[in-house]
Amino acid sequence: MSIFTPTNQIRLTNVAVVRMKKGGKRFEIACYKNKVMSWRSGAEKDLEEVLQTHSVFINVSKGQMAKKDDLVKAFGTDDQTEICKQILSKGELQVSDKERQSQLETMFRDIATIVAEKCVNPDTKRPYTVSLIERAMKDIHYSVKPNKSTKQQALEVIRQLKETMEIQRAHMRLRLLVPAKEAKRLKEKLKPLLQVVESEEFDEELEMVCLVDPGCFREIDELIRCETKGRGSLEVLSLKDVEEGDEKL
Repeated sequence: MSIFTPTNQIRLTNVAVVRMKKGGKRFEIACYKNKVMSWRSGAEKDLEEVLQTHSVFINVSKGQMAKKDDLVKAFGTDDQTEICKQILSKGELQVSDKERQSQLETMFRDIATIVAEKCVNPDTKRPYTVSLIERAMKDIHYSVKPNKSTKQQALEVIRQLKETMEIQRAHMRLRLLVPAKEAKRLKEKLKPLLQVVESEEFDEELEMVCLVDPGCFREIDELIRCETKGRGSLEVLSLKDVEEGDEKL
């Protein structure tokens, strides 16, 4: 008899199964798709976001639970959450070729997005688009490593792209001018987008010099234009190199 009610059965259709053979038995856990690799890379730390249920199965698709005696014999404990963690870390993720391909394509785009957000063209002092970075990655035949985090791989891509194109890991130094009337409200909205505020003066208008990630430039520009109805301004002063190891992605 299946342990799943029809509603649970629907919920478990989008399932990623991680399998482990131990003590001559097969054990499986049910995880959310795309979350297993996030857990293994350290990007996802909340177990609730990864496991669909804390139960250990011998067959997830049939809803057949593992017996307590078999768990104790194989793992030395019947604590299902602890066993789930072991299987999650060391088990084999069951994916079809189509799913694997889809996963690699998603990771490829995620890596390109991180590179685009963190880098600029040093000649124009402007960020690159994600699609341009994707094309450049294809040109250097970059192949995604499914077991490494996208952030680690983005650093590797930046190093490789430096050999073939003008690209620089940098913060943009901007000068923002905002009319006094909108200053307080706009400053609150801008705060999450700014890395460092180097100076701030308030007279008839708010003037700020700050460092931002290149990927935030367009959003800041749009925010200032819309909120001030064109009365505010944004100027790129310079680029500040981010030294390798100076800042983690």
